[in-house]
Amino acid sequence: MEEKSAVAASIGSRGAIFPVLAVCLLSVAGCATTEKAELKPGGLKCAFLGSDCSKLSPGPKDGAALRYNNPKADWTKYNKVLVSPVTFWGGDTTQVSAADQQELVNYFNQKLKEKIGEKMQLADRPGPGVLKLDVAMTDAETATPVLRSVSMIIPQAHMLSNLKYLATDTFPFVGGAQGEAKITDSVTGQTLALVVDRRIGGGNVSTGFQWQWGDAQNAIDAWCERAANKLSAWTSGTEKP
Repeated sequence: MEEKSAVAASIGSRGAIFPVLAVCLLSVAGCATTEKAELKPGGLKCAFLGSDCSKLSPGPKDGAALRYNNPKADWTKYNKVLVSPVTFWGGDTTQVSAADQQELVNYFNQKLKEKIGEKMQLADRPGPGVLKLDVAMTDAETATPVLRSVSMIIPQAHMLSNLKYLATDTFPFVGGAQGEAKITDSVTGQTLALVVDRRIGGGNVSTGFQWQWGDAQNAIDAWCERAANKLSAWTSGTEKP
């Protein structure tokens, strides 16, 4: 009898934990894998865009952190995109090794062409009606895989994780990436749009099991998806920048 009571008590205690864990999982299930991080124009140094950085202003809530759109640009005259190879502009102080830089830009190149190619025709040379897209990663941060998983899954740790998010707008042990982009007329070189954005790991429970560059890759995925959708919408005239 005592043994049965002990087993029942054990099951009961585990049963009390399961609802808590379920609530924990449900609370993050709808969260994005990444989220936009705030960037301010004042004092920002754009490694890739250089002096064009002064043209940037805060973007919309659901868009890039900073952006510039040429008010004279006629987007509807373009129907192809020339995607330049993505580069890494981290400088001498970057914490990202040369090998990891190459892996990240390789992934970025592949994903960018894949997503834009689903919406528009890709060009292999400059010409009339061809946009030129130049993209650079300027920073990337690794997540801490084991501690990230613990903070996302264990109820007590997840509670502390949520408290940190409320206080700082970021979850603990997350990674992220920052990038810059320039869209020009491939023939004249006229600047049509500029973008600077930074994304960090979000609160989705699936991100707790990623490798260390998972948040950076998720940021790349989000950028490529948005770039494809926006360029398609602007050039078709269904949306204005």
